[in-house]
Amino acid sequence: MSLALQADHDLSRANTLGLPCRAEHFAAPTTTAELREALALARREAWPLTVLGGGSNLILPARLAGLVLRPAMDAWWLEAGEGDGVRVHAEAAVVWHDLVMALAGRGLWGTENLALIPGHCGAAPIQNIGAYGVELGEVLEAVHLVHLEDGREAVLSADDCALGYRDSIFKGALDGRVVITRLVMRLSRSPRPRLGYGDLAARVGVAPSALEVAEAVCAIRREKLPDPALLGNAGSFFKNPLVAGEQAARLLAASPDMPHFPQPDGRVKLAAGWLIDRCGLRGWREEHFGVHDRQALVLVHFGGGSAEELLGFAGRVADRVRERFGVELEREPRLAGERP
Repeated sequence: MSLALQADHDLSRANTLGLPCRAEHFAAPTTTAELREALALARREAWPLTVLGGGSNLILPARLAGLVLRPAMDAWWLEAGEGDGVRVHAEAAVVWHDLVMALAGRGLWGTENLALIPGHCGAAPIQNIGAYGVELGEVLEAVHLVHLEDGREAVLSADDCALGYRDSIFKGALDGRVVITRLVMRLSRSPRPRLGYGDLAARVGVAPSALEVAEAVCAIRREKLPDPALLGNAGSFFKNPLVAGEQAARLLAASPDMPHFPQPDGRVKLAAGWLIDRCGLRGWREEHFGVHDRQALVLVHFGGGSAEELLGFAGRVADRVRERFGVELEREPRLAGERP
């Protein structure tokens, strides 16, 4: 057996929330062959299986039984496309932000607005990561994966991935059934700045480079969001809720300054952080967890807490929003081992 297997492995540094967790068995395959070997072992031993990436959108329980896999394939490369297009191949363990900055530095457009999003490339399609008016689905071409049940390799097109707002087939029909091993994205050498979100346009010049846009996004995010290396967090803890147009109209009549974003299907997207803030919860703390004092959409971990305590705290935040606005907040980070 070429795969290195560890027992009772500490995962406290494998999640940006910094929650204490130990894995009964742990492996970090560096090739697809090692990944398939690990999957075969889990099937043979009838072990429960959990797949981790960068741990940036994840809540870990105190212990994970069975086998925890953290793919360690971390190569990326470019392939010439048609016209001004360039294909980017990125394996699962490539750090997303590092890739974005490298691509922007090469003058490639398409992912620059997604700078400083934590996590690995393998997790990016699962929630169709998005920021500053751009989503991964706009540049994603294909996803390479391995099926857990039999080790079979497959490739899905972007259309096959059923990408939506913070959603994909990997949260639905393929949840807990596959491991993503590589992304293929199509970027452009031609300038295509997307500067309509917030004050992004004011942060850059008239004809910014892709790198200048990425750096401006980083500056904005650093002003608003805590560094997980300094204060445990999973980024945005709640999805921005989508409500019916009629409900949005009633809310706007009572709060004309409420941020709102009409959607093509007639629904309206609201800003979860604004709703939490208006409930007076920004900076609120209970024991080991709190609402960040600069961005109410982020729940932070001060150390010493558990997943159960965090979920209880988050539930009380959501209760306050429901009581005041009649809007349901949905958790964005997933609980490891959780099944739909």
